Amino acid sequence: MAKYVNFIEVGPRDGFQNVKEYIPVDTKVRIIDDLINAGVKRMEMTSFVSPKAIPQMRDAAEVVQKTLDKHGDDGIELYALVPNIYGAKAAVAAGLTEVATVISVSESHNKANINRTVAESLTGLEKMRQELPDLNINLSMATSFTCPFEGITPIENVLKVIRKGVELGIKRYCLADTIGEADPQMVRDNLTMIQKVFPDIIIDVHIHDTRNMGIACTMAAIEAGFTNVQA
Repeated sequence: MAKYVNFIEVGPRDGFQNVKEYIPVDTKVRIIDDLINAGVKRMEMTSFVSPKAIPQMRDAAEVVQKTLDKHGDDGIELYALVPNIYGAKAAVAAGLTEVATVISVSESHNKANINRTVAESLTGLEKMRQELPDLNINLSMATSFTCPFEGITPIENVLKVIRKGVELGIKRYCLADTIGEADPQMVRDNLTMIQKVFPDIIIDVHIHDTRNMGIACTMAAIEAGFTNVQA
């Protein structure tokens, strides 16, 4: 079992985006400050997405710029979620050097979520890599364990997406339990298999607590030696 855990804070993105009432920029920045002061060293701080899709994130550039002004030299790893090349370019323009982007490894979920096949999303990822060669891109994989449409996700679906990412030079991947239906054994087995096939990549886990299994699944990952936990 790991002797330490790297907690990656994603609340300013994954939490704030679910709040319907607009949170002012200064409030967002103050919360980010408090998280950093509490010891957070790595944070997904916002999302560069269409304001029509997620109005809460319409101030992403301002949040990033104000935070970088305060903490840009503090050694804190700050990045944002982006859905496509346009979001990635906006993140770079705001001053970020690292982004995460999401692809569902389930065809049905990817189609329902962004109206693209997995292959089309991977083509978009390749375009992002080509147009922004100096940008550090992390690949987050939704429905890595189960899918609301297809049930349990075959591990080969996950490996196929990682394989393409590795070809593009991507080094960090996040396995997301998007609908919170994974179990500890599934998490342990899948992570171990992925690390065996791709020993040189960095793996994060993002576990939802839909069925009150979040802690158990997260502990399974930690016990298997995976120390990067999104919180």
